[in-house]
Amino acid sequence: MSEATFLSTLALSAAVQRAPSQLSPVCVIGSCIGSQQRKASILPPKDAAGCAQKKFVGSPKKAVLHGASSHKQNCSWDIRMEAEVPVDYHVISDASRSSAGVAEPKRAEFASRYKTSELRKGADVLVEALEREGVDLVFAYPGGASLEIHQALTRAPRIRNILCRHEQGEIFAAEGYAKCSGRVGVCIATSGPGATNLVTGVADALMDSVPLVCITGQVPSYLIGKDAFQETPIVEITRSITKHNHLVTCVEEIPQVIKNAFHIARSGRPGPVLVDIPKDIQQQMTIPQWPTLPSLEGYTVPPSATRADMEEVALAIRQSKKPILYVGGGALHAADEIRELVARTGIPVAQTLMGLGTFPMTDPKSLHMLGMHGSVYANYAVHHADLLLAFGVRFDDRVTGKLEKFAQHAKIVHIDIDSAEIDKNKFAEVAVVGDVKPAVALLNQILAEDEARGVAHEDKTAWCAEIDESRRKNPYMYSNLSDLPEDGGIIPQHALQLLWRMTNGEAVVTTGVGQHQMWAAQYYPFDQPRNWVTSGGLGSMGFGLPSALGCAAARPDATVIDIDGDGSFLMNVQELATAWAEKLPVKSVILNNQHLGMVVQWEDRFYSSNRGDTFIGDPTGQGIFPDFVEVAKGFRVPGERVYKWVDLKGAYERMLSTPGPYLLDIIVPHQEHVLPMIPGGGSFDDTITTPMRR
Repeated sequence: MSEATFLSTLALSAAVQRAPSQLSPVCVIGSCIGSQQRKASILPPKDAAGCAQKKFVGSPKKAVLHGASSHKQNCSWDIRMEAEVPVDYHVISDASRSSAGVAEPKRAEFASRYKTSELRKGADVLVEALEREGVDLVFAYPGGASLEIHQALTRAPRIRNILCRHEQGEIFAAEGYAKCSGRVGVCIATSGPGATNLVTGVADALMDSVPLVCITGQVPSYLIGKDAFQETPIVEITRSITKHNHLVTCVEEIPQVIKNAFHIARSGRPGPVLVDIPKDIQQQMTIPQWPTLPSLEGYTVPPSATRADMEEVALAIRQSKKPILYVGGGALHAADEIRELVARTGIPVAQTLMGLGTFPMTDPKSLHMLGMHGSVYANYAVHHADLLLAFGVRFDDRVTGKLEKFAQHAKIVHIDIDSAEIDKNKFAEVAVVGDVKPAVALLNQILAEDEARGVAHEDKTAWCAEIDESRRKNPYMYSNLSDLPEDGGIIPQHALQLLWRMTNGEAVVTTGVGQHQMWAAQYYPFDQPRNWVTSGGLGSMGFGLPSALGCAAARPDATVIDIDGDGSFLMNVQELATAWAEKLPVKSVILNNQHLGMVVQWEDRFYSSNRGDTFIGDPTGQGIFPDFVEVAKGFRVPGERVYKWVDLKGAYERMLSTPGPYLLDIIVPHQEHVLPMIPGGGSFDDTITTPMRR
């Protein structure tokens, strides 16, 4: 075959893939597992539906599975169906939020492509169920056990699929989509290795409370448990790292299972839900009965905080002389209420890595990030506070260090939607289980009433002055560029500060995991929520590029920049193909030090600079390795490398002005450390602020 013929064949294949299939689905009449074959035109009584009955027993924190579904609260399964009537579907609105901080859909009339009594495949039922939840974008990679789903997607013009080049890439993209938009992210993979490639992303989403619905194809139900080709028990594998998961056992339950999956993912504390669907179930024919409500007996969302709860919080604020707000990812959707609270009280705000942007980081009341690599003044404020207002946080070890020393002088008020977080790591004198947004709104109302009545508060002027003095003495610091020769190298902190200036601080920024992640949190301050997308709890290298793809898809009008390290970027470098093919204009900024920088820093500080496999460049010393610019060109993504600080501004200008994806490889020294630093298990008194002598 000539090259011209080969290329024309490729073009035809691409055109066919983009066009919705006009083929009618093949009819495969089947029956539910363990039941009599039912006639699709007859709606049997609920108990005769043929679906396995599922019961859950045990404590709310850990359910014991009896049947094909599991989630982390007591419940019995009760499928409620309605007659075939046009059912509303969910349209996401950023202006409308649920109690979980995930965008709560509005309802609009949904028009099905199918006639009321028309038989259709289970895969088509699944896709329409997604449409009815307002899904217009999925991240899916096909395989044998999910082939029917992809065929159904070609018949669903409402849904766009972004074809990532690896299943880990697709779930990280779905996370990026969810984190920057507040909507539920959806990813689809095949059985076996396709499903297991999702596992890191599932765990990542659980740790960071990200609403995802993950759908996996499974081998035919009659082969489950027989070591069939590409069979893995993904429900069992993911049971402890999902908020809920479910193995579909008959085609009739698909509508209710998907309705429940989205409700669980977005309600309460958001998290990932996995639905596993055997291939024969996808192929069975049915007439779906569409539920209007989720059906999860025993699954409840915590009620809103009561006035009595928030009166107690207001009293603590009135009596406090040294209060501090400690705000995390569970408060992102409460940004307006947090800002009003600060305006009313003047209380300074420290934010976690996951909460950055909840309160404007350029505001004088912002103490930026707290914790291991947080500002000295944020950690100083927490250390000396007499009241710690912990909103939407979990007191994780990278924030607290030595628990008994953390906020040791403070009365703690903890508001969180997940009761399991209350007193888990740190005892709270005032504990409120509920969503932060309505809780702080009620608190603001009470404080406004106090103001109207002239209720006195303790003066906090001296406290704010004390924190400002700590800020003056201990700012974020890095080497002075004026000390460098004109042909000098690039300091990573300066590179990110310059990027912030050149984008007016308005870009959506994603990161991998490592030094570059911490420098981005320190030197690219965010004034709005959901512009900062990173892997916090699990710390998954390789997160940056694919999550940026999800952000670009969710917010096409935003400038999306992946700030990455060479180690992290290489882990999912194949997603450059997705960026080009799907026309997602992600800008990749690599701080390239040829090392695993954060591990090197720990080697320098605690292991006498002994290198244990942390150099990832060319072992023969023949230049920068790999050549990311050449790699990018192989994916048709333009790029350049820059070594000198005087050339950096021009490189940024070219990157930001070039349409489509772009890669900028910035060479930085591996000797640079992220400071300040509180060693693991240390306390504020152990803070390191001085560079190492070399």
